[in-house]
Amino acid sequence: MSLQVGDLAPNFSLCDAQAQEVELAQLRGHWVVLYFYPRDLTPGCTKEACGFRDTYSQYQARQWIVLGISADEAQTHAKFATKHQLPFPLLCDREAQVAAAYGCYGLKKFMGKEFMGIHRTTFIINPEGKIARIYRKMKPELHAGEILQDFPVEP
Repeated sequence: MSLQVGDLAPNFSLCDAQAQEVELAQLRGHWVVLYFYPRDLTPGCTKEACGFRDTYSQYQARQWIVLGISADEAQTHAKFATKHQLPFPLLCDREAQVAAAYGCYGLKKFMGKEFMGIHRTTFIINPEGKIARIYRKMKPELHAGEILQDFPVEP
């Protein structure tokens, strides 16, 4: 069964590129943008990450937390974050267990080849830990701004 809006977001504990552990349950009380992406340093993933970087001050002003997750290792995350000056954590899901728990790991096709991998998906998690929105189709370069438009600041 795939996750739906209103479901409690599955808890997880993963490390970032600096070996700092991030546990979702510890982020209760905050809105969380949890975005799964296929690979560090690839064109679409770079556009998406840079979109979050470029709008990060708006997320901070709202006190939202942005987390990127892929199956890449810490060294690749560190290189990606440094090269593109990413101000938010990239979490290492080496075995794709968290991606599988969120229903965004599965069969992919690229250039006629089939393989298992992470599907680009974003979950917006409310302060109570419930899923407020799921994005399964998006344009990577516009995605960060799209979320801000979909969740305007309340007066």
